[in-house]
Amino acid sequence: MGLTSNKVLVVAIAFAVVLFVGTVWLWPRLARRDWRSVSGRVGLLLATQLTLFACVAVAANQAFGFYASWADLFGRETAQGVVVDHTASGGAAGPLQVLTTAGPTGAGGRPPQRAGQVQKVDIVGRTTHIPTPAYVYLPPEYFQPQYRTRTFPAAVVLTGYPGTAQALVDKLHYPSTARQLAKDGRMQPMILIMLRPTVAPPRDTECVDIPGGPQTETFFAKDLPDAVLAHYRVGRKPGSWGIIGDSTGGYCALKLAMHHPDVYAAGAGLSPYYKAPIDPTTGDLFHGDSGLRNRSDLWWFLKHQAAPDTSLLVTSSRIGESNYKDTLKFIDRVRATNLTRISSIILESGGHNFNTWRREIPATLQWMSGRLSDR
Repeated sequence: MGLTSNKVLVVAIAFAVVLFVGTVWLWPRLARRDWRSVSGRVGLLLATQLTLFACVAVAANQAFGFYASWADLFGRETAQGVVVDHTASGGAAGPLQVLTTAGPTGAGGRPPQRAGQVQKVDIVGRTTHIPTPAYVYLPPEYFQPQYRTRTFPAAVVLTGYPGTAQALVDKLHYPSTARQLAKDGRMQPMILIMLRPTVAPPRDTECVDIPGGPQTETFFAKDLPDAVLAHYRVGRKPGSWGIIGDSTGGYCALKLAMHHPDVYAAGAGLSPYYKAPIDPTTGDLFHGDSGLRNRSDLWWFLKHQAAPDTSLLVTSSRIGESNYKDTLKFIDRVRATNLTRISSIILESGGHNFNTWRREIPATLQWMSGRLSDR
């Protein structure tokens, strides 16, 4: 059974119920003060607490998509290599390989001309050699004959850390939301490239070009757009590309849009922070390079670097989000540049979780659509 399977949660709950009932039933028999009875009481209490913790942990993982598999949970994920077949015709070879295709959630088996398509892909950076899985949503128009020569705007969508790319499809519903918004005429058809910023798992690289380590910023600023452009009909001008993310992905989205306005015309951070943390999950990101550290600090960047010609969106909640005051401060700092454009979504309440982001995603996609061109 997979870690995210409902069966795992059901089994955990069943064990918890059995141990709770067993504890109530056996407690009178273990009321004596000899070491066997005391050990039995301690064992039952410990086992019950562990199973309750397991239930909460499994439910939280299903809700927030922290880990995709048992191997991911225990830091033993090894599926990083990607085989690229170099055919004589060169047809299928390249930095992006399509593995499977499926309709968006709620498509009901309708053809891609009506429902669009979600493709699971593997991507290998040509310059950074970073391999990563991703999901690509293609809107229905992409498959319709009247649009066969049209290019489409593209938005890169990032999870938080550790996150899973699949959660963007199954939990946050980006493809189905984009399809419905376009159908209702509230946004233009867009291609979504959905992945996690953790391209060197289990390390949290914070989208930094780490000295002597993964060149994550270069991957997102150069290799990823190049791979997508080589495979799909995506607009090639800077105004055709945007980037969205939540939490860690939100910080990455803002930073990439600010550092690379020639690539990303807009960046949206859902519940972002504004400075890369240093903790056990990141390791030493900067290796003493003060210039790299400063550039990764968005506060420092706004104060010391030329204002980038890009559009930014930030979100927070008055109650429930720890970044609320920082977000208001960030808005004021950006407004003072008189060049970088800033918008916001501020909810009355909402925690740092999927439910909050699902409330913000429709407006975020509409905002992004209004700032991208299809050429």
